[in-house]
Amino acid sequence: MFVLKSEEGESFEIDEKVAFQSQAIKHIIEDECDDNVIPIPFPSDIVSKVIDYCEKHAAYQPSSENDDGHKYLVEWKPFGEKEDKAAEELKAFDAEFAKVDTDMVQQILLAANFLDIKNLIDLMCHTIVDRIKGKTPEEIRTILNIKNDFTPEEEAALRTEHAWAFEGFE
Repeated sequence: MFVLKSEEGESFEIDEKVAFQSQAIKHIIEDECDDNVIPIPFPSDIVSKVIDYCEKHAAYQPSSENDDGHKYLVEWKPFGEKEDKAAEELKAFDAEFAKVDTDMVQQILLAANFLDIKNLIDLMCHTIVDRIKGKTPEEIRTILNIKNDFTPEEEAALRTEHAWAFEGFE
């Protein structure tokens, strides 16, 4: 068992299979960390969500390797064949997991990046892309809580200079 400690000092016990979802934690453990307590510089609610994700994905992770030495969660199926039930359940979990506000998505993304959890990084990036796809720059700023640091004159000049980038938005 390993313990992750949030920035508030809350402790979360996780097993090795869950811990190894994070390449960063895996490297810490492999480097023979004397203490099984690993500080995570994120709030408890974010650490808890990341652990939920890792626990679910660890439960679906194969425990054996194929003949070619690779581990696969989802086996390749010829076109038209249905995915197995486990892959469908995991996709449903991911879709539900991503139904959080954009601020939390951004915080989970930062934590996933810090912990080097590739699948979670991909999920959060796709979630953000889905939320901003087809939006105007102003709508994107609102969604992502980004302050417009251009003066109206600078913005007008940029819109004129790069008019092609704004086609279809106005």
